[in-house]
Amino acid sequence: MMLGDITRGLRGHPVRPPESGMSRRKSVWTKLRIDPWILLLLLVLMGAGLLVLYSASGQRLETVIAQATRFGLGLVVLMVLARLSPTTLLRWAPLLYGAALAMLIAVEVMGDMGMGAQRWLVIPGVVRFQPSELMKLAMPMMLAAYLCRRELPPKWTDLLVCGLIMAIPVLLIARQPDLGTSLLVICAAVFVILLAGLSWRFIAFLVALAGAALPLLWINMHNYQRQRVLTFLNPESDPLGAGWNIIQSTTAIGSGGLLGKGWLQGTQSQLEFLPERHTDFIVAVLGEEFGLVGMLVVLTLYLLVIVRGLWLANAAQDCFGRLLAGSIVLTFFIYVFVNVGMVSGILPVVGVPLPLVSYGGTSSVTLLAGFGILMSIHAHRRLLPR
Repeated sequence: MMLGDITRGLRGHPVRPPESGMSRRKSVWTKLRIDPWILLLLLVLMGAGLLVLYSASGQRLETVIAQATRFGLGLVVLMVLARLSPTTLLRWAPLLYGAALAMLIAVEVMGDMGMGAQRWLVIPGVVRFQPSELMKLAMPMMLAAYLCRRELPPKWTDLLVCGLIMAIPVLLIARQPDLGTSLLVICAAVFVILLAGLSWRFIAFLVALAGAALPLLWINMHNYQRQRVLTFLNPESDPLGAGWNIIQSTTAIGSGGLLGKGWLQGTQSQLEFLPERHTDFIVAVLGEEFGLVGMLVVLTLYLLVIVRGLWLANAAQDCFGRLLAGSIVLTFFIYVFVNVGMVSGILPVVGVPLPLVSYGGTSSVTLLAGFGILMSIHAHRRLLPR
């Protein structure tokens, strides 16, 4: 302390200790409404993703630059949303849901085709994006906004309204067809409803009802979707056709061994045996080139993000924040679990990318936006009256 500080202390005035570098850093994070731990973990995941993507894309630098640009846009969206109060998000929830629903209807009418699916909207000369990705955030926000104004646990009438809110966009997404995204939207909605306090008896009833509806789901699935399920049960039944993806991905992961073949040294990926290696099957590239150790490192990063996210969600001080934050984190877990499960052969292939590692524009921005909302809910809790 300076001499003047000591003098003020002797005169009876409080002495303010010198501000440390850590305190200054904390004040910066507080002003930005950013959780530094989650931000650091996300940045490391994005860096690892760009490293693997360079190899998976056939060493095309333009692909990596495009992905990095989307990450940059996503981080800007994250920081903007983190500064918005949960009260603002609550007011915007119906508007965001309505806009996302309107865009899904626009996709149905005039959407752009790609790889046999009609999933994209195109603004000429500006952007090409998937409105279904926006529904991954709009759906839990809308349900959380609806339920937080009702008595919890929700009554039958409230559950029927939630079912209607959920059914229309899910059916529109399934018609594109996009089974993976429709399942993720369903998960985001179901997590909000479960966190609202359903009894285990009612949950068991819903599980039984879903099981009874499986034959109806099977009848309404597209032929390629049925083939994916049959291939999951027995990939060797069509090794050169429908089973090719799973066989090649498991072969790539297995051939990586403990430490992998080395960056850019994978045979299944570099010789193009592995399909969709820069999107849905990028885990196979990771396993082949970096081995079991590399996969465990990346999975540990995901685990740390999920644990930290659940801690932030648990610290939320209002109903809307708890429901929305919990749904965002648990849906992120489903992203990781389903992608790793389908690539390793323990789940059917449903077209779910590995978050922040697989190549994708709208998906990456939406994921980072979700974490921005999570940070907003946590940061603004300090401003609520205790």
